[in-house]
Amino acid sequence: MQNRKLFIRNAFAVSALLLSAVTSVQAADWSDNSISYLYGTRFSEPGIDDEIAKNIFEFTHVDGYKYGSNFLNVQVLFSDSTDPAEGSNDGATEVYVVYRHQLSLNKISGQNFAWGPVRDWSLSGGVDWNTKNTDFAPAKRMLVIGPTINFDVPGFWDFSVMYRSENNHNGLSFAQEHDVRFDDTYYLETSWGIPFQLGSVPLKFKGFANFIPPKGKDGFGNDTVSETLVHAALLVDVGQLTFGKKDTFFAGVGYEYWKNKFGNNSANTPGTEQNTPFLNLEWHL
Repeated sequence: MQNRKLFIRNAFAVSALLLSAVTSVQAADWSDNSISYLYGTRFSEPGIDDEIAKNIFEFTHVDGYKYGSNFLNVQVLFSDSTDPAEGSNDGATEVYVVYRHQLSLNKISGQNFAWGPVRDWSLSGGVDWNTKNTDFAPAKRMLVIGPTINFDVPGFWDFSVMYRSENNHNGLSFAQEHDVRFDDTYYLETSWGIPFQLGSVPLKFKGFANFIPPKGKDGFGNDTVSETLVHAALLVDVGQLTFGKKDTFFAGVGYEYWKNKFGNNSANTPGTEQNTPFLNLEWHL
């Protein structure tokens, strides 16, 4: 019951953050908001032997202003009963928030520092935040900051080397530590969204990839290991093809690979290596 109350309270906090981001759009030079739906049947969670089906709803806000840009992504993930909520046979619900802010060297200086394949250089910072109503009751709070290379491609492709600091929670009764403070370490992050044309078909290749090295002990006292996550999707601009409305409605497929999920060793713990295709629909408001 306590986990449920914590989940509801945190969900309200995320809603407030989302409302604040949406109302700040007026100060931006440009902005884009989208709603997405993803569905896959081969997701995994540490400690669960079987594959998990998930329905994922996603809100994304991106904007640019005088000195840089903002990125906000809010996912609500609904698992099937294989990944149950605390004290229930129903599937769990998770909220995961990612916020990143970039300060552009070109914009701040008023100079053009483009060089070869590089369009701009930025300083990035932000937070990852999550809550989930399972017995484990994770509560990730990760802060990141570091330099970013903005590559000169159609759309965007960014690569960041970050310093990261993470706190989390382990609600299981037999855990050695319930409030876990991981070791600070570096963090590699890249994301992209590249439009292109294949014959007469307008397409977009989008996604992100992360790498986290070992970050000390987990809540059970086990050593964590390096963690790799790759999430990529190929989408067709259906709106342009059918209604002549470019960059409005996309549909396609993707694939997510997650090795040593949450730093757990895949050789020792079931459910820590994820390989799942997914359906992806995306509507820009």
